[in-house]
Amino acid sequence: MASVATFSAFLSSSVSAYGQSPEDIAARVAPVGKVCIAGEECEVASAAATAGGSGPRSGEEIYGKFCTACHAIGVAGAPKLGDAAAWAPRVAQGMDTLLSHAINGINAMPPRGTCANCSDDEIKVTIEYMVENSK
Repeated sequence: MASVATFSAFLSSSVSAYGQSPEDIAARVAPVGKVCIAGEECEVASAAATAGGSGPRSGEEIYGKFCTACHAIGVAGAPKLGDAAAWAPRVAQGMDTLLSHAINGINAMPPRGTCANCSDDEIKVTIEYMVENSK
């Protein structure tokens, strides 16, 4: 039991160390849907509204909430933000390939990274943000 508490404390401090507040984590793991029963009132919210905004999120915002945990330190070979040498061969494959890898997953990266409610356009602007900041 003590090891679970220790691991939990380690995990909390590790995630927070990469810029994710408890609120960011709660938003990231919040349900993306809601069960509605016919005949009862049901609140319907868009993914953007659920995420706390009224429209598409910026690449910087998505990176800060969903990508930084792996791309800040290179977890499992993830190219680090700012590492031009690591990004160059990926950029050379073209945006379509980068986008396909981000949407479908590649190697240790799951589909859509950890942003299950990101639209394809939001994934694209996040890639553009990462590439632009890794030249």
